[in-house]
Amino acid sequence: MSYIYLDNASTTKVDKEVLNAMLPYFSDRYGNVSSLHKLGEKPKEAVEKSRKIVADFFGCQPNEIIFTGSASESSNFALKGVAEAYKNQGKHLLVCPIDHSSMVQAAQHLANLGFEITWLKVDKQGIIDKKFLEGNIRPDTILVTVGHSSNEIGTVQPISELVKIVKEKNPKTLFHTDATQSVQYYDLDVKRLGIDLLTITGHKFYVPKGIGALYIKHGIHLDKLIDGGQQEFGKRSGTENVPYIVGMAKAIELVKKNQKQITERVSRLRDKLIKGVLEKIDGTEVTGHPTSKLPHIANFLFKNVEGESILMMLDKKGIAVSTGSACASHSLKPSHVLLGIGYPPEEAHGSIRFSLGKDNTEKEIDYVVDVLPDIIKKLQKISPLK
Repeated sequence: MSYIYLDNASTTKVDKEVLNAMLPYFSDRYGNVSSLHKLGEKPKEAVEKSRKIVADFFGCQPNEIIFTGSASESSNFALKGVAEAYKNQGKHLLVCPIDHSSMVQAAQHLANLGFEITWLKVDKQGIIDKKFLEGNIRPDTILVTVGHSSNEIGTVQPISELVKIVKEKNPKTLFHTDATQSVQYYDLDVKRLGIDLLTITGHKFYVPKGIGALYIKHGIHLDKLIDGGQQEFGKRSGTENVPYIVGMAKAIELVKKNQKQITERVSRLRDKLIKGVLEKIDGTEVTGHPTSKLPHIANFLFKNVEGESILMMLDKKGIAVSTGSACASHSLKPSHVLLGIGYPPEEAHGSIRFSLGKDNTEKEIDYVVDVLPDIIKKLQKISPLK
């Protein structure tokens, strides 16, 4: 059997249709969007057509979509941009402590600059404590940021309900969500959700690494992160990455076309994986919410064994997984997500995230369920954690 890739929450393989849509803009239509000559016309048209495709998907206007280089840039732009632009209105932000490190660390950076950060409370399944949220919205609260879903444990937040709580308490408070992992599987109409800012990146849904986007509701001002030009309506300087913007738009079209079918298929494979692992390995726990969860993520805690060891032994068997988010994979510290939902460090160290994609098969899941129990038994026998 060929190598089995179950780390799609980290990044995905570029879809061939996406790549084919991109190719002309590397070599034939390579002009700069800002150029006034003919070689700049086609790329400019492609960017604006792509912007409309992305905007339609999120139910917003094209001028509310800003193309960036990544989800991390988009989230930093949202948090830091709001903080600087609205600091005369207030310096208080509410931040979800189990969200992606780009939001957590951006909030920590703002705290160092004198902004007040209140870390929201979550339960053992990763769901925001609504009473705590309501009780901590103040007249000087300028922003609430809560990820639409967790890239590690898969929990999906009731964003529209959270937004309603925030807006009823303080209509001026802005709401940002990171929907990076959710694009493939959920209706992310920004008006239905009620949000003001939304982050995505392409490489989580079969686009190359290096392209992201930020929805900014009309009328909201953000201080720029990058100066130097008037690209992206004067909000984000830098020559537009035309091939990647075109690729993102093509991927969005494929999501719209195949969302229901892929969601059902991936959910079925995830459930098959969870059922097989729980039946064959005693004492195993699945983290996150049991029903309000991403279709493609299954995060397990294995007793008396370290996740890094499991990962390496699975790799030798031809299976790629993760011990958490790829952005933190070089750290030996336990997952901030698992610690944030109440697991002690010794248990958090035993986590493994399987994240499926549209190309995974039942045969691959059967193989994983077949080889994993022996790996866990071998590691538990030699574990110093017993």
